[in-house]
Amino acid sequence: MELQSLYDLAAQENIEVLTCPMPKTGSMSLMQENGSCFIGMDESVRDGGIQERVHLAHELGHCVTGSFYNIHAAVDHRRRHENRADKWAVKKLVPVERLDDAVALGCTELWALAEHFGVTESFIQKAVCLYVHGNLATELYF
Repeated sequence: MELQSLYDLAAQENIEVLTCPMPKTGSMSLMQENGSCFIGMDESVRDGGIQERVHLAHELGHCVTGSFYNIHAAVDHRRRHENRADKWAVKKLVPVERLDDAVALGCTELWALAEHFGVTESFIQKAVCLYVHGNLATELYF
């Protein structure tokens, strides 16, 4: 899914994407009480490329799946919602069929797969973990 397609999806879902200073996180999404969502992205990740695609897809994942939490949430609750957003983003940016095709064509190094899909290496690690192991626990496999 190309960057413009992600923005088109956000517009279709009435999710406003704003530029907001967020130097520590790069991006954040929130849902208001009425169910409307907003995504804020730091200027540093709005590069028109890899960082922007990965951040926007992840934040759209929160909005589309309704996976939100607050600052008082337990760590396991936060992780569950982050995983839902990541899984949604992985399926949009690195569909399993396209990953299989890339590997079959000889693209087997993580850096090469990341480059092929236009994502970060840490993101491609999540994709591989999801499709091979059924989870996002990259720390167990990489």
